[in-house]
Amino acid sequence: MRKRVVMVTGSAGEIGQALIETFAACGDTNLLTLDLRPLPPELEGKSIHIVGDILDDSLLGRLVTEYEVDTIYHLAALLSTRAEFTPELAHRVNVEGTLRLLRLAAEQSEWQGQPVRFIFPSSIAAYGLPDLETKARDSRVREWDWNTPTTMYGCNKLYGEMLGSYYSTNYRQLAADRPVMLDFRALRFPGLISAFTVPSGGTSDYGPEMIHAAAQGKPYACFVREDSRIPFMAMPDAVKALLDLAAAPKAALSREVYNVTSFSLSAGEIRDLVLEAFPEAQITFEPDLRRQGIIDSWPADLNDNPARRDWGWSPEYDASRTFHDYLIPNIRERYR
Repeated sequence: MRKRVVMVTGSAGEIGQALIETFAACGDTNLLTLDLRPLPPELEGKSIHIVGDILDDSLLGRLVTEYEVDTIYHLAALLSTRAEFTPELAHRVNVEGTLRLLRLAAEQSEWQGQPVRFIFPSSIAAYGLPDLETKARDSRVREWDWNTPTTMYGCNKLYGEMLGSYYSTNYRQLAADRPVMLDFRALRFPGLISAFTVPSGGTSDYGPEMIHAAAQGKPYACFVREDSRIPFMAMPDAVKALLDLAAAPKAALSREVYNVTSFSLSAGEIRDLVLEAFPEAQITFEPDLRRQGIIDSWPADLNDNPARRDWGWSPEYDASRTFHDYLIPNIRERYR
């Protein structure tokens, strides 16, 4: 008898670790996690963890012989900054890896006779605004606006959404015996910020990088202009959004890809919040033109009205709570 599980790829990353903690706290889910890296010691024993590559077909084949997959949270990805330096690798991980997992979910759906839910975190990087004038004019973009990404990561995420839509609605559309379709659901996240993982050089990491530097008494040169503005979300809300979307009745959903967001801040406003907590912090602005160009192409805010209407999305962390109650106390404690 195969064990029924919820599968999480990319489980050693920021979202993955937070998702494991949430499932472990509930205690009623068999969790199968997969990553190239072991989980940190504090997460050991909270899931069945496999160290392996989503591009390894033999590994995926072995897993489906041992486990019956109910839901897949496909978090594994090569993120935006690194993807620009290794675009071919990014394509393999972000596109070919997603395709392999979608195929696995499609086969599991057909074998089980019911849809496997496939939850896909997409990104604000799927947007690409042409200039700052357009960014100022179209300040809250909708899901169908400006789907012209300028980064490899954004292209990968947009195509991943399209692949998911294909597998959930049009897969084997010419076959006489069309299979049960998987249930694909995607979230376009803003910049995500976590109090418990160290920033890893992501394009939107300048916010948490300011706090980490200030808490250590180190000067920080922000790599974007003071007026640069994009939306953000605290990690607990990112996990909440994934779980809320996964739990929503299929009949309530009007689309497969949803924007979600919490608050929008400029880099200067983030600096001011950091200085409230660390008055001696040394924060300057030294824009990196290449990374600045990426931030300028992302929207200043996201319109998440469909998510609020269809499945009751509502963030619990606004800017004040994110910084004063979540980020600053926990990061301060990290370096105490």
